[in-house]
Amino acid sequence: MGHASGAARPVRAATASTNLAASGARALNPAGDTPIVSVMANYQWFLLLGLLMLARGLWGTPISRLPFTSAIIYLAIGIVLGPVGLNLFAFDIFSAAPLLEVLTEVAVLISLFSAGIKMPVPFSMRRWGPPIRLAWLAMVLSVGLIALFCCMVLDMPLGAGILMGALLAPTDPVLASDVQLRHAGDDDPLRFTLGCEAGMNDGSAFPFVMLGLGLLGLHDLGQWGMRWFAVELIWGTLGAIVIGVACGAGLARLNFSLRRSRPGHEVLDDLMGLGLIGVVYGLGLAAHVWAFLAVFCAGVALRQTEQMLARRTAAQVAATTPLTQEEAEQQTPETVSANTLLFKEHLERLSELTLVLLLGGAVTTLLFDWRSWAAALFLFFIARPVSVLVALKGSHTSPRMRVIAAWFGVRGIGSLYYLMYAINHGLPPALAQDLINLTLAVIVLSIVVHGTSVTPLLDRFWRK
Repeated sequence: MGHASGAARPVRAATASTNLAASGARALNPAGDTPIVSVMANYQWFLLLGLLMLARGLWGTPISRLPFTSAIIYLAIGIVLGPVGLNLFAFDIFSAAPLLEVLTEVAVLISLFSAGIKMPVPFSMRRWGPPIRLAWLAMVLSVGLIALFCCMVLDMPLGAGILMGALLAPTDPVLASDVQLRHAGDDDPLRFTLGCEAGMNDGSAFPFVMLGLGLLGLHDLGQWGMRWFAVELIWGTLGAIVIGVACGAGLARLNFSLRRSRPGHEVLDDLMGLGLIGVVYGLGLAAHVWAFLAVFCAGVALRQTEQMLARRTAAQVAATTPLTQEEAEQQTPETVSANTLLFKEHLERLSELTLVLLLGGAVTTLLFDWRSWAAALFLFFIARPVSVLVALKGSHTSPRMRVIAAWFGVRGIGSLYYLMYAINHGLPPALAQDLINLTLAVIVLSIVVHGTSVTPLLDRFWRK
């Protein structure tokens, strides 16, 4: 799976064997010599994940009121149990790249669709202008700044620098829930801008992933890069928008037609939502477009079309009956977007718990290398603020909103997916390990610094 844009994709070993040792479950890499997840037995994993889910479920409100996010708790537990702590388990990202690509891919897809169906209605360019600037202009500026830093300071080749920029520039739709829209009716401009940016820049980052791989000799860019420009950048983006909007709007109309013509007909909204994700993603891959962007656009189009049809239906009912507009709206058919949101959020929480816990088990002493932390600090304090402030210059946003948006560029599961995608395209092991250390350091630092600053900063500078 992935966002292949027409070129043949090199495949690393696709499966990992399983060996049940006396000390516990140990999943091996294809060569059979390096453990992917080691030491802890199966029953211990079930106990750990079960207890974490129970704790998150039973004490959801107290945890949500803590001055830091739940991802920090999962990360801390993973680090304590991992190689730098009690060494009860270790997670080898490079060996687990084929499996981890699929897990992160599914997590990002669900999060993108959830973000899409929470976008405010109706659509307007005045409202969507700032996030579009962030997802495209700020993305390009961030990739350039990070690539320049990697080449000049970290002594990387140009292709690796651009690839590193593409991995780290996009914000994450999975771990950034605290600074994104809370529900479908939330119209907070800051949360909308950050959530919409995270939904769109998963598509805008991929052309630069392919550009970096091409400069490293792992992807065909065409003569003078024309194939990359025409296929990856232009068609990959526009095609994704067309496919996503057509499928999302089509399902909305089909749902309304079916429920109005057959009021007693049972419709399984959760399966419809998941089915829409699968169809749009599959069509996107088949058409060689950026299918992540297509899924986000499908969620947006589904909600926008459903709300438009609901308003039109309510107006017709109110015009032909003694009912008021509000009473007529209550009799309109239920919507897929509203009824699937809670289920998708539960899947998001499960993926966040599992993946962040594994990231904690991947933390080793290699992450304390100065290069990793220098890249993370450069991203948070120079690349992200500069790109956001430049991109939003002249937009209809307040100075306070620009400053807060410049800080909350949360990195996480999305960056990990792009990294797995690049590794599975045949990155040399030495370069792959270098990128793993840099990316993991950025994600860990982002979880900590953004997770501890989100509540106090928003309470002090935004909500009041």
